[in-house]
Amino acid sequence: MSSEKPVLYTYWRSSCSWRVRIALQIAGIEAEHRPVHLVKAEQTSQPYSELNPLQQVPSMVINGETLTQSMAIMEYISELKPDCNLLPASPLDKAKVRMICEIINSGTQPLQNLSVLKKFSDKQEERADWAKYWITKGFVALEKALKNTAGEYCYGNKLTLADCCLVPQVYNAVRYNVDMSEFPLISKINQTLEKIPQFKAAHPSNQIDCPE
Repeated sequence: MSSEKPVLYTYWRSSCSWRVRIALQIAGIEAEHRPVHLVKAEQTSQPYSELNPLQQVPSMVINGETLTQSMAIMEYISELKPDCNLLPASPLDKAKVRMICEIINSGTQPLQNLSVLKKFSDKQEERADWAKYWITKGFVALEKALKNTAGEYCYGNKLTLADCCLVPQVYNAVRYNVDMSEFPLISKINQTLEKIPQFKAAHPSNQIDCPE
């Protein structure tokens, strides 16, 4: 790695930024955090749009290169620090971890993202109902998948990228009043993960842009 500290463009409550923060913590990579305030639409500014044409967070400048999309960034982190085992070695195990990640990353989180909610409705109650519906639907699938993969964590007894994705999505589920009693395995894994120091450090309440 370059001696220059990586820069993570992040937002305290962004679940995609949050999962990258967890991966960085597990990998032991220290990064400078530069907040991008999504509610104030700072992501649409010209300088940031040049960095990330999709006008989303996170973005990361690392080793002289700019990366966007949380999964791409986390996989790069995993490649830089293979001893962290964020992705297993075997092709099948690796595919299964990615499967769990994508149930969240592709099948659940985008449908309750801020930009989608704003396009869907101007009414907060309608937005909340929409988000709750899609998170619940995603968690039904995730709960079934985890029954075939979970140990102490999402995939066996080692931390993986799947765990990085899980915790922020449970936070969103609670925020939108999803009945987590329907998902005992997800809840159990999340409770275990929340106690781990790296996960605590990445939590929104510990970010420099978290409102007091």
